[in-house]
Amino acid sequence: MSAPSLRTENLTIRFGGHAAVNGVTAAFRPGELTVIVGPNGAGKTTWFNLVSGQLAPTEGRVFKGEVDITRLSPSARAKIGIGRAFQLTNLFPRLSVLENIRLAVQARHGAGPSLFRRVSAFRDIAREAEAHLDSARLSAAAHLPAAALPHGDQRKLEVALLIAMQPDIFMFDEPTAGMSADEAPVILDLIAGIKKDTSKTILLVEHKMDVVRALADRILVLHNGELVAEGDPSTVMAMPIVREIYLGVSDDGREAA
Repeated sequence: MSAPSLRTENLTIRFGGHAAVNGVTAAFRPGELTVIVGPNGAGKTTWFNLVSGQLAPTEGRVFKGEVDITRLSPSARAKIGIGRAFQLTNLFPRLSVLENIRLAVQARHGAGPSLFRRVSAFRDIAREAEAHLDSARLSAAAHLPAAALPHGDQRKLEVALLIAMQPDIFMFDEPTAGMSADEAPVILDLIAGIKKDTSKTILLVEHKMDVVRALADRILVLHNGELVAEGDPSTVMAMPIVREIYLGVSDDGREAA
């Protein structure tokens, strides 16, 4: 078994007297897609925010490999290969769709903003950006402002931006939220494409069970801020505690009150 690419030790955050995340210890490995599930208010997004640096823990630590990154800023974590896509889109709204992608590719290559003004000198960057747009089925919208895209296309663009940055660790927080049944498969195909690269680690917060079944190698279940179950999908979803707190089914098969 490969060494963890990411792990948390006793990760905890308290707001007043309430522990929104309480003592979560977990490890994630390259080539593995882990889905984090649980009812609303379970602490899934808060835990994501601790891992990606949007929140500082009250207790516990976060490691990338063997490096303690607990005190690093979100931007510093991004620079060392932790990529995060949010529930709400995080785009440059006034720039075109293509320019959003170009900037992501350019940032990865280390090209400065002055060079961006001479796009013809960076044909490789332009070609790569166009390939990412094509994969996200956004080529027809390449020259529209990102703000003009409908919600579903904005989600596609954000995932394409994250892929363009080529992090080691991908974090997706409900990537298909608010998308129609026709739009969601594009996102799932993009994530499935990342999964083919066994050097990458993928973490995914998701409510939709069809998405979980289609993509998960492993499931973590959070409840009241605590990690209550983890393992392969079939084992975890058959656990009585998971059936009760997540599916609303008690041990005798009746719906929980």
